[in-house]
Amino acid sequence: MAILPLLLLVLGLFPVNEAIAQKPNILLFLADDLGIGEIGCFGNNTIRTPHIDRLAREGVKLTHHISAAPLCSPSRAAFMTGRYPIRTGMSGHENGSKKVLLWTGVSGGLPANETTFAKILKDQGYSTGIIGKWHLGVSCNTRDDFCHHPLNHGFDYFYGMPFTLLNDCEITRESEIPRGLKMAIWYHAQVFLITVLTLLVGKMWKFINIPWTLIVVGALCGTLYFMYWYLAFAFLPYWNCIIMRDFEIVEQPMDLETKAGQVVKEAKAFINRNKDGPFLLFVSFLHIHTPLYTTKNFRGRSKHDLYGDNIEEMDWMIGQILESIDQEGLINNTFTYFTSDHGGYLEGMDGSPHLKGSNGIYRGGKGMGGLEGGIRVPGIVRWPGVLPANTVIDKPTSLMDIYPTVTKLGGGKTPQDRIIDGKDLMPLLQGHVAQSDHEFMFHYCSEHLHAVRWQQPNSDIVWKVHYISPKFPEGAGACYGSKLCSCSGEKVIYHVPPLLYNLSNDPSEKNPLPNDSGLYGEVLQTVQDAVARHNASLHMVPQQLYGLNNVWKPWLQPCCGIFPFCWCNKQSAK
Repeated sequence: MAILPLLLLVLGLFPVNEAIAQKPNILLFLADDLGIGEIGCFGNNTIRTPHIDRLAREGVKLTHHISAAPLCSPSRAAFMTGRYPIRTGMSGHENGSKKVLLWTGVSGGLPANETTFAKILKDQGYSTGIIGKWHLGVSCNTRDDFCHHPLNHGFDYFYGMPFTLLNDCEITRESEIPRGLKMAIWYHAQVFLITVLTLLVGKMWKFINIPWTLIVVGALCGTLYFMYWYLAFAFLPYWNCIIMRDFEIVEQPMDLETKAGQVVKEAKAFINRNKDGPFLLFVSFLHIHTPLYTTKNFRGRSKHDLYGDNIEEMDWMIGQILESIDQEGLINNTFTYFTSDHGGYLEGMDGSPHLKGSNGIYRGGKGMGGLEGGIRVPGIVRWPGVLPANTVIDKPTSLMDIYPTVTKLGGGKTPQDRIIDGKDLMPLLQGHVAQSDHEFMFHYCSEHLHAVRWQQPNSDIVWKVHYISPKFPEGAGACYGSKLCSCSGEKVIYHVPPLLYNLSNDPSEKNPLPNDSGLYGEVLQTVQDAVARHNASLHMVPQQLYGLNNVWKPWLQPCCGIFPFCWCNKQSAK
């Protein structure tokens, strides 16, 4: 029986796509904080993104593409593992605003027992590289165990930032550390100093009868406590704003002016080194996260101040990398994907209306749980000759889908000992099926389930149930006055009964269905049953962003000198 297909193939009667017959190169672009309303091919006509638009013309545009979380670390963990962050312990924690990793020198991060798509592809003979932002941890117990580092999660090569951009990375910006917290610590330090001096004087003049040992131990403990906070705050750019190549720190602190050009240079060099393939290149941009640092060549070029400048610079970077793919003759054997880790940041910076994100017609933004603007992101997939060009798909898809998709394309298999929430995109992209494999999607804010969407079978209708939403100031569409919206407590609205939207007719989530209708009850019951099944599939795992796992530990701080004198610039192209 096996002879017939072979004979037909020889005779040319059994068609085969040469690009699929061999393992494709995988090129992944992930923007940081980019809203779906900020690029041309998704409706923006004032910011120039010709290279991203080119990808859409030559590929498939996903207009119902969903992030697994509205914040960086949880979303990126889901992207790398194909699993909801709640399953990996990367969902975040409301207490103390520990929703993402807060330092490079913390013990939390992507667990070592999680299998990334990079690990699977590396086992299949791929050269694997990540260039840009990681934000999934560095070490666990010692400064150089690198348990969470990209090179211990399947990547052969890493050049970039193990953390994320902060205002502190640009010395002209106000610190990310709240002024009120700094003042409170300084006030308590003064109270502590006055108390110690009073005790010393009182003891010397015999006004008080406290043992010297107690006074000395108390003074020493208090001094160490306040020194800890001083080191943490005063040297923040040296702790978090660093660049690594593989395990080595090459810039501490980093030089922002050189970063866009260096990321492009590193990406081009990786493509050139591995042009004989197959390779996986994950370009994880620092753009367009605040402080929106843009190099001199792009400042003032857009119609939207520094925000638009930053997006246009990122688009240029994409164009430069795609040019290398073209020049090496790799376009027809490269699966290219573009997206953002979550929605745009509406609270912006400096109080300027020009320095905040746009999520188009969708309500909400970064950090806002299940609101559509925080999780609906641009998605584009290009593979000439395999995927149709200039095509639009408006079915629910997820960033987690890249995991099983590239795993299968690379000849690997997804792990069978755990739940993988992502779905293989290829049947949908190629038009072999009419609907997405995602019947339900669950939308969390930290560990709290805020919303659920349901793609009704054999229908074009997508329903969405909201259980919790952020509470905005009156007349506002974001949590102005605070850095991010809350996920629980007094600053959210608990919807009792839940709100139900027909996203197919009401994507802006403006008109909930009446809760006294029969249809409302039927849909809500279907979703409630799905939530019960989902909850039953969850298991207790170590929480990576909770408590001491997300507190700065000096002994874990990456340092290229003798701690705390961490400074170096060893930058050179590989």
